[in-house]
Amino acid sequence: MALRRLRAASSVALLLTGLLPAGLGGCMSDGSPAPRRQAVAPPAAEAAPAAVAAGRIGTGSVKVALIAPLTGPGSAIGTALRNAAELAYEDFQKPDLQILVKDDRGAPEGAREAAQAALGEGAEILLGPLFAANVQAAAGAARGAGKPIVAFSTDSSVAAKGVYLISFLPQSEVDRVVDEATAGGRRSFAALIPDSTYGNAVEAQFREAVARRGARLVALERYPAADPGPAIARLRPMIAGPGAQADALFLPDTPTGLSAVGPALTKAGFSPARVRPIGTALWNDPRVTALPAFQGGWFAAPDGAGFASFAQRYQARFGSVPPRVASLGYDAVSLAAALTRQYGSQRFADTTLTIPAGFAGLDGTFRFRPEGTSDRALAVYEIRNGAAVVVSPAPKALGPSGI
Repeated sequence: MALRRLRAASSVALLLTGLLPAGLGGCMSDGSPAPRRQAVAPPAAEAAPAAVAAGRIGTGSVKVALIAPLTGPGSAIGTALRNAAELAYEDFQKPDLQILVKDDRGAPEGAREAAQAALGEGAEILLGPLFAANVQAAAGAARGAGKPIVAFSTDSSVAAKGVYLISFLPQSEVDRVVDEATAGGRRSFAALIPDSTYGNAVEAQFREAVARRGARLVALERYPAADPGPAIARLRPMIAGPGAQADALFLPDTPTGLSAVGPALTKAGFSPARVRPIGTALWNDPRVTALPAFQGGWFAAPDGAGFASFAQRYQARFGSVPPRVASLGYDAVSLAAALTRQYGSQRFADTTLTIPAGFAGLDGTFRFRPEGTSDRALAVYEIRNGAAVVVSPAPKALGPSGI
């Protein structure tokens, strides 16, 4: 009976990749991860929500804090992160954790107050906040107490030693799709990038990734929101017609932005059959996959199988469909539980959190870098007939370069 419970827990909880003994956490004795695709619903006797009193989940001896916007801006996401944390606690067979749930009200001052309160109550690690400014505010309190943060922000500028981002960072997506494109024979890249904070972040990574693979960047244009036409006209000689020099076109934008870019590219004579469009996980949206200019295009994103199973169990428990980022709350709590079970007093040390082999979560293998950013094992999808299809599965392990 105990063995069956351990297997059920290991199929839904986050496991340490290649680091835990075979009998603990579902890893094989040779260090390879055991199968973990199929999630198992908690037994009926455990289906009730975990005990929550005074903003706490669980009654274990190891205190961790979950800081999220339960009121104010982002409260819907914050509530989902909290629900996911509860689900992780139950799925991990009620580990020796006490999760202090703190509301940062979606504001930096609220995050600072929440962090200070949690640390004052004995929290050994902070999970969250969500927004970049709030992460910075909470980090000040955490550094003063010598405690780490595992945050949900996608802004890599707030990452630092002791401030680790478990979120989906676009830099990993850029690396993965450029690597796959060059492996497939694409050697000359062009780029059409929005004038935005997101565009700034991905442009730097794109230039680095192309250079690292020994490929050429033949042209790059920036464009203001909702007005890609002039930039496409300037880029047209490189991406359309018989004189086109590029064989791949990088298009990192939101679905709203790409809804304007796609028709403009088609009007300019762009053919995705000749110049392959490539992009990031933001493409995983019906507004993008339906566009003619993106058919045959590639983008990198987490494998969706783990999230689909999680979403089904989340909806059964809480009666709503979780936002995509909810899995981060699940993985953060599962990580805290796994490290507590295996590493004793060193459970949240920087050297433990930055183990090179990384950790296996709902969305695949990930690891924290010493400077606070993260690497993820991502799949590459191709848009075919309006749908996204995996053409290169996410690797089980992360290589030296991060992917």
